[in-house]
Amino acid sequence: MANKKISCLNINRIQSPLSRRKLSAATKTVGGLIILLFTIVGGSAPLASSAPSAADNPAAWKLVWSDEFNVASGSPIDSTRWSFDVGGKGWGNNELETYTSRAANAHLEGGSLVIKAINENFTGPDNIPRNYTSARLLTKNKFSQAYGRFEARIKIPYGQGIWPAFWLLGDNIDKAHWPNCGEIDIMENIGREPSIVHGTFHGPGYSGGSGVSAAYMLANSQKFSDSFHEFAVEWEPNVIRFYGDGSLYKTRTPADLPAGAQWVFDHPFFIILNVAVGGGWPGNPDTTTVFPQQMQVDYVRVYKRTPAANGR
Repeated sequence: MANKKISCLNINRIQSPLSRRKLSAATKTVGGLIILLFTIVGGSAPLASSAPSAADNPAAWKLVWSDEFNVASGSPIDSTRWSFDVGGKGWGNNELETYTSRAANAHLEGGSLVIKAINENFTGPDNIPRNYTSARLLTKNKFSQAYGRFEARIKIPYGQGIWPAFWLLGDNIDKAHWPNCGEIDIMENIGREPSIVHGTFHGPGYSGGSGVSAAYMLANSQKFSDSFHEFAVEWEPNVIRFYGDGSLYKTRTPADLPAGAQWVFDHPFFIILNVAVGGGWPGNPDTTTVFPQQMQVDYVRVYKRTPAANGR
């Protein structure tokens, strides 16, 4: 998550479901609306690859991992795919929640994963009292991959101090530590910006508030919390492409790094989904913030480029 300072210790840290999953590739390519780019570090690089996206050409990609969440409401979250970070230690961002593995904070409902932030007094096993709870799911030690298309369809929460995210961390974090392990934030939103989501990556010399970032904005003051949207990255050697609703809104290459900085996106990464409350970037909840808040995840899918698309 952008603006964070993570260490290895932190890691032990709708429509009907059928209809929304059968959207044609043509339908998905329409969803871009208006794209607004905010470059925090580095200039805008030309497209480094003309490779088609999964939305433009599904034959270019092979699905290798997914969770569709298409099970009966109340079913347990698949422990072969996901584990939980738990605790209330602030997670390097001065966050205010305790993450739990309780069904109250993360459960399956109506064909979606629901991650819920609740305003309640709670003290977890770490004996840190907090006024908020939420959940943070990750695939560490269960699934990781170098390169590919990482995609999710999400309806985000809203409100001052609410911070939902769909992101990736390098699976060498326990050895290399953060930010040397690398981080790719596919989607982050801070509640005071209801029409904007951010795509960012972090590494040594370009982390925290200096992450290399761009933003995707909806037109006409539409809010991401009002409906589901698709967020994705296509990550290949020396290029990361950020997509919103099937539309490419930013391409990044090593040319975007600060002078002398190292590109660390050449090894497997794992997936994280979470909703934080408060922190240095979003600020804290105030009297306008409504609780509970929830993020609904329709699906998470990971693809690999097909040999034919690679020209082999």
